[in-house]
Amino acid sequence: MKKILSILLLVIVTSSSCEKDDICDANTPTTPRLVIDFYNITTPSVKKNVTNLKVVGDGMKEGIVFNSSATGDDQYLTSGTSISIPLKTDANSTKFSFTLNSGNPNPTLIDIDEVTFNYTRENVFVSRACGFKTLFTFDPTNPYIHTAVPSTKTKWMRVISIEKSNIANENETHVKIFF
Repeated sequence: MKKILSILLLVIVTSSSCEKDDICDANTPTTPRLVIDFYNITTPSVKKNVTNLKVVGDGMKEGIVFNSSATGDDQYLTSGTSISIPLKTDANSTKFSFTLNSGNPNPTLIDIDEVTFNYTRENVFVSRACGFKTLFTFDPTNPYIHTAVPSTKTKWMRVISIEKSNIANENETHVKIFF
């Protein structure tokens, strides 16, 4: 009888020390991506579609995946008026190569601009299950560096405008690019 009582007591003590699993809810805001909208340079209030835009981060072999259902190079291409791209959470700048008309058989129609975004980072605790997220603030004196590739070519991005200095969510436009 004492053995049964001892085993029962041991089971009760060990089961009472369990706690529920922490699971990060999919709707919990995480590190926001940089939201860029494209506009017509001649009519600045009108959004403009980019055609076969490929964005490659510095040090990446392939581009940012915009279309996960596509295969090959098509998964790295987007055509639209807005994109969202990730910034580095372990550095104060991120360099991207923006290729307009990527994959066009006529090389004279392919335009490449490089943009380095400069910012500060703040790690914010979300929860025990989700961990931390990083918020970004553009450098007020030098938010970006913009060059054409090669430098002898004209930049296809004519104007870059920082709309929101603080990147805290993906519900607003942070940068407008006019071309």
